[in-house]
Amino acid sequence: MLGIIPGLSLAQKHEPSTSHADAVGVATLVEKGSYTNREGFDVHRPAHTTTGAIPSGATAQCRDGSFSFSMSHRGTCSHHGGVARWL
Repeated sequence: MLGIIPGLSLAQKHEPSTSHADAVGVATLVEKGSYTNREGFDVHRPAHTTTGAIPSGATAQCRDGSFSFSMSHRGTCSHHGGVARWL
């Protein structure tokens, strides 16, 4: 079944930070911007990071290397070569 990602409440607004400290370093998003999904939530557009580290809130990595913040599987990475892996 394609649909909402388990454990992600629709009541929350999905707004990833533009930087995230992790074991690899800081994941700073290169591309900016967002879109409103079918449920009416603002979602950051797929973006690359300066270090290649996984940014906070990312749900998938696209085949072009960008990270998606999509709240559903349908259409994720559709303009970025498709999903390379789910996070």
